[in-house]
Amino acid sequence: MHTDLIIVGAGMVGSTLALALKDAGLTIKLIDAGPLQSQPFDERGAFEPRVSALSVASQRILQHVGAWAGIVERRASPYVDMRVWDGSGTGQIHFSAASVHAEVLGHIVENRVVQDALLDALNRAGSIELIGEARLERLHRDDTGWRLTLADGQVLHTALLVAADGAHSAVRRLAGCETREWDYLHQAIVTSVRCADTHQRTAWQRFTDDGPLAFLPLQRDTDDHWCSIVWSTTESEAQRLMALDDEGFRQALGRAFEYRLGEVVAVDPRLCIPLRQRHAKRYVQPGLALIGDAAHTIHPLAGQGVNLGLLDAAVLAEVLVAAVARGAGPGDLRVLSRFERRRMPQNLAMMAAMEGFERLFQADALPLRWLRNAGLKGVQAMPQARALFVRQALGLAGDLPALARP
Repeated sequence: MHTDLIIVGAGMVGSTLALALKDAGLTIKLIDAGPLQSQPFDERGAFEPRVSALSVASQRILQHVGAWAGIVERRASPYVDMRVWDGSGTGQIHFSAASVHAEVLGHIVENRVVQDALLDALNRAGSIELIGEARLERLHRDDTGWRLTLADGQVLHTALLVAADGAHSAVRRLAGCETREWDYLHQAIVTSVRCADTHQRTAWQRFTDDGPLAFLPLQRDTDDHWCSIVWSTTESEAQRLMALDDEGFRQALGRAFEYRLGEVVAVDPRLCIPLRQRHAKRYVQPGLALIGDAAHTIHPLAGQGVNLGLLDAAVLAEVLVAAVARGAGPGDLRVLSRFERRRMPQNLAMMAAMEGFERLFQADALPLRWLRNAGLKGVQAMPQARALFVRQALGLAGDLPALARP
């Protein structure tokens, strides 16, 4: 059966794209290897270990597609300040939403919360066909689009195929899309912890000798002592930390964070995630587009990965809506190239910035240590420079799609 658009991957980015196009006059199928059903939410339950720092731009996109209310009904933790410091020096920066007359810098939200709110919105939409527990096995391109063969033998045909199936994208692999990638030789430990002191609606980040350590504020009922941590460190140190019991890890974490929020008094189960940078050489082919982690993955030190993906979805939707309005085919390479021209420079610039920060703060050479401390102090002393960084954190800089505007 022929479809105008098939999106493979019903994660945050793929689901957002589907919702952004629900009224575009296209027939849309959204397929995923997992079940496409939201789960009952216990607002007093444990936090999911994987969270996202959603920017104001991402919040606007999710509001426009009808998912933000469902997120807030479940659990979202706003933050209004950000404090960053060098653990090997005296340099530090304080960013605040008030400095640019914003209400918040962003929200820390569990990935499962975002996903379930999007699934609810998809089910309300009704116009999008959801196909869960469907694993892609083969791809073939012909003159009219792409033919997909699923593991159960079902064959689908589409004019436009969008890969939103994550960092290990099956679509990207089967379509033969080339990537540039390298291993950071670091791993990120993620979990939720309770601290003796409140988080003050602040995102905290310390650059240690081995990598950045972030404490991101979480809210459960009225309890503002919880934080999500992302601790990036060397592979050997990550394995040592993962091998510790909860008491040993709690103590090591408190020392590494310089007890900025007092003692770490409780620790949830930990996950350890290898860190790898990856970028597709092209985001598009005739009838094919890559978005989100299928197109690019970056270091998590600024929490920008999902924000870049949601902007990908919003720009692609904008380009496709305009194409449909003028009678162009959604799979036309000229149409898809407009998306690539708008998003690739933005994503590459963010990736380069994160790579530069990561290398600078991993440097042991004394001149580079002096440089980064001087840089932090310099930015702290310049309100205009800090405001520029804040606008980047809000996601309001550069080429914004309509869905990310007020």
